[in-house]
Amino acid sequence: METPPPSPGQGPREAVEELRRAIRYHDYRYYVLDDPVVSDEEYDRLMERLRKLEERYPELLVPDSPTRQVGGEPREDLAPVAHEIPMLSLKSAYAEGDVKHFDQNCRKELAGRMADSQGIEYVAEPKYDGLAVELIYENGKLVTASTRGDGWTGEDITANIRTIREVPLALRDREEPVPARLVVRGEVYMAVDDFRDFNRKREEAGEKVFANPRNAAAGSLRQLDPKVAARRPLRVFLYDIVHCADREFETQREVLDALPRWGLRVNREHTRLCRGIGEVLEYYEEISRRRDDLPYEIDGVVMKVDRRAYREILGFRSRDPRWALAYKFPARRATARVLDIRVQVGRTGALTPVAHLEPANLAGVEVSRASLHNFGEMRRKDIRIGDRVEVERAGDVIPYVARSIPELRDGSERELPVPGHCPVCGSRVDASEDLKSVRCVGLACAAQLRKRLTHFASRAAMDIEGLGDKLAEQLVAAGRAKKLSDVYGLSKEDLQSLERMGSKSADNILREIEKSKQVPLARFLHGLGVPLVGERMARILAEKHETLDDLVKASAEDLLKIDGVGPEVAQSLSTFFSDEENRKVVQEMRSAGVALPNPDYMEKEESKPLSGLVFVFTGTLEKRTRNEAKGRVESLGGRVTSSVSKETSYVVAGPGAGSKLEQARKKGVPVLEETEFEEMIAGKG
Repeated sequence: METPPPSPGQGPREAVEELRRAIRYHDYRYYVLDDPVVSDEEYDRLMERLRKLEERYPELLVPDSPTRQVGGEPREDLAPVAHEIPMLSLKSAYAEGDVKHFDQNCRKELAGRMADSQGIEYVAEPKYDGLAVELIYENGKLVTASTRGDGWTGEDITANIRTIREVPLALRDREEPVPARLVVRGEVYMAVDDFRDFNRKREEAGEKVFANPRNAAAGSLRQLDPKVAARRPLRVFLYDIVHCADREFETQREVLDALPRWGLRVNREHTRLCRGIGEVLEYYEEISRRRDDLPYEIDGVVMKVDRRAYREILGFRSRDPRWALAYKFPARRATARVLDIRVQVGRTGALTPVAHLEPANLAGVEVSRASLHNFGEMRRKDIRIGDRVEVERAGDVIPYVARSIPELRDGSERELPVPGHCPVCGSRVDASEDLKSVRCVGLACAAQLRKRLTHFASRAAMDIEGLGDKLAEQLVAAGRAKKLSDVYGLSKEDLQSLERMGSKSADNILREIEKSKQVPLARFLHGLGVPLVGERMARILAEKHETLDDLVKASAEDLLKIDGVGPEVAQSLSTFFSDEENRKVVQEMRSAGVALPNPDYMEKEESKPLSGLVFVFTGTLEKRTRNEAKGRVESLGGRVTSSVSKETSYVVAGPGAGSKLEQARKKGVPVLEETEFEEMIAGKG
């Protein structure tokens, strides 16, 4: 192994430096070479030892330590970053003739300058369906990362890129000297399996799911809080160098050889040198056949002239380079008639319209159902029962309706109205204004009961050990649980009547159920599964409402006064607790002895110095962190919000203040410098 594990008996500085070298080496083996030499457990031990040493000796912490790839402080916005060299998009081709024409033009422009006038060598690679990024390293350290933006100006996503383990914060210098300045470009993406798992967890938490891996990757990189991005399964492929101090590259192959030596990940497996356009077309056919087997989404093939001197001759058009082309895959599309549109109720209560079709052959697969995504999309695309529609299939996911063909209508087609009640349980349906979210609010809905039970009993909620997915399914199937409150009416006989449930196991579960009656209010709220109310939101609500009755009585307007509660959350809570069946289920649990103590409740603070004042912070604070300033204001009875409104009392502006400072001036909100803010709170307890 190139770097041995740290040895006992070293001084703190030597141990920390050696641990960092070891972890970077193992990152290189895992992410770049795809050839790890230690187990995940051993790697975690190295990381944990480094973390503890840095906590014990904070003076040894450096910005590019492997432990720093976990996210930093939230930001107000994504600052603009000007690209030194424009990040242009590629021209697309959809037919073989267009590709051959591209090759002919290249050869014509290079006539008399090529060693072989009959052919050009191209480097071909998959066209990743992700988000293009630019990374800048200075003296081997990552200093800036940005999106493509409009090609000339992108968004600063450095804090989010730093959380991706495949992006080294410091370049390797073992095999090749690190340049003083290196600018590289690539694609951030989300692997298909990671995306499905990520969406499944969001759905279980009652959060919006992403439509595809590209949207998920793009949304993750544009998060203002890097800690959110750190929890997203993002990956990267680097594929170009646009600037390298003191080093020139003759070919694209040399670029792709150099990047991994610095620890930067490239797609070795599916990048190929093609001698002439014929080999490019063969590569395209091969990748097209393997498309569904790849672990990431692609939508075509990119071909680039290999020799960089030729690229300079070919130059650029206004929006794209003349030396590269994207050969896109044809859409996997068919036409079919919509026989019916039926509404499915998902595990989180989401009502989804699904088109039932005349069987149609789509990319070699016969399909008879296609997703309409949501009622908002169905309305936007104007999909009706009886329509002729175009259906597409991406990868091996369920086909979806791309558009209707209204010119083929005969007048018999009819729209499906948005249901006012759940088709499964009859409970009231809550619909967002844009109809993208239509949900059954019923706690007793059979379509979602099993999942609700599992969530209700989870460790973060009521913590009923033993009541997992399998037992929940048994209870629902046997009719022992028709609503959440039935958990507190279970007898030992009920449990023992289930398959593989003995006397001791039944006693253990009943003991856990009894213990759960003392779970705090915040965890109970989380366990109810109210849409958009996760662990953090449940705690915010519990801090501001002493009892559940107080929360139930609160209007949407009252809820909106709480920092962190937005219109969607307020409406979701109001809708949930206005449902008679939901209130009945909750009351049944309380009658069964669920006590709902609330240790999170914060007493009203009218007597404190900053009571009634609302602060907004913008820019960089020098004397304390943003979280420390917020904590100080709240300890003195004030509130801190993230946006300037008519309720804002003061805006505290530090260096680099952004749009919030301008908003404050326009609205006449008093602006304090940090020193003035410190003077205001000095000596106030």
